[in-house]
Amino acid sequence: MHDVKNHRTFLKRTKYDNLHLEDLFIGNKVNVFSRQLVLIDYGDQYTARQLGSRKEKTLALIKPDAISKAGEIIEIINKAGFTITKLKMMMLSRKEALDFHVDHQSRPFFNELIQFITTGPIIAMEILRDDAICEWKRLLGPANSGVARTDASESIRALFGTDGIRNAAHGPDSFASAAREMELFFPSSGGCGPANTAKFTNCTCCIVKPHAVSEGKCYVEYTIFSTFC
Repeated sequence: MHDVKNHRTFLKRTKYDNLHLEDLFIGNKVNVFSRQLVLIDYGDQYTARQLGSRKEKTLALIKPDAISKAGEIIEIINKAGFTITKLKMMMLSRKEALDFHVDHQSRPFFNELIQFITTGPIIAMEILRDDAICEWKRLLGPANSGVARTDASESIRALFGTDGIRNAAHGPDSFASAAREMELFFPSSGGCGPANTAKFTNCTCCIVKPHAVSEGKCYVEYTIFSTFC
């Protein structure tokens, strides 16, 4: 293992008992000899073929137009076999929106996209399952909601989206994009990312217990989200 920053070898091939095969999936953080490592991509095609279907993490983002349907979307995510490992409701500033959509800056709809994503709260989630990136994209459906209603009528964008911009939810296209976007919302450095919408006034703590989630009883209405998140 080569330390790119310090231009030296960090680790030669050796046995490490605290690291297991099930820990090796894109987006996971592992600790090797007191150094935290983030797995962002596969080293070669052979490794990708062997491990590509194992558990991955990706970003699921509910956009402002679908916040009122957040409970239904989260229910769909759970029923599809995903585990939600992190969740946060937030309002993006213009700068944060520009950083998030940097890959689209040359597109003609870029300004409209930035304006839309900053019009209201969003919900960012880190979700986990086998082949998470591809499975989440399949669950989302085509980017244009009109096309989704024709080609994937049961997809999230078909059910809750309006068009190519207001299309309910977002998911990264690749391992690298997933790692970059999750870092924006859930920094590995320990930072908090974009500010959440919590008011911390007249509030309390609500915990959905594991058995309720597994039994499909975690439906959350927007009124709860808007009050407590």
